[in-house]
Amino acid sequence: MSPNTSPNASPNAGPGPARNATVTPGQGPDGVPQPSRDPEAVSRFVERFAAQLTEAGMPRMPSRVFAALLASDSGGLSSAELGEQLQISPAAVSGAVRYLAQQHMVSREREPGSRRDLYRMHGNQWYEVLSSRDGLIKRWEDALREGVDNLGPTTPAGRRIAETLAFFEFVETEYAGMMERWRVRREELFGEG
Repeated sequence: MSPNTSPNASPNAGPGPARNATVTPGQGPDGVPQPSRDPEAVSRFVERFAAQLTEAGMPRMPSRVFAALLASDSGGLSSAELGEQLQISPAAVSGAVRYLAQQHMVSREREPGSRRDLYRMHGNQWYEVLSSRDGLIKRWEDALREGVDNLGPTTPAGRRIAETLAFFEFVETEYAGMMERWRVRREELFGEG
């Protein structure tokens, strides 16, 4: 890829140069001036953020792929672009995006006019991820209720499980309000509904 080729140009950018069209340095594919980027600084961000995700429990390779997608202007990259940027094999990319898709963090789409797949972050990313956890919390609550019933609410273990259940019920109630407040705040900040 030449230095004047934009690896992060959106395939859905509408009129203008194609995905890998040559653009003037300092200009985006749509001709709008763009701040120049230091590829090493981008790489440092990707690896630093991936390390934080890994420390929080996400597997290392999905963390790196997710951080690379997050740092791309289009929010979508092909397997080859991810492999080149992260210096990983196609199999590593495939495994990482499979994990991320299962977590509702990325989706696969066909690049227009091509047989290549693009891996893209969802719009409103964190809302999507957290919303998918709502069903998980409900399943935990059901299991905890059963635990309280089976162990008895007055036993030490039953009280401990009841407290855990109360915590998740509290989180679920607060979560609904928090997500509504986020929708309003997101529209204020970014003008997107």
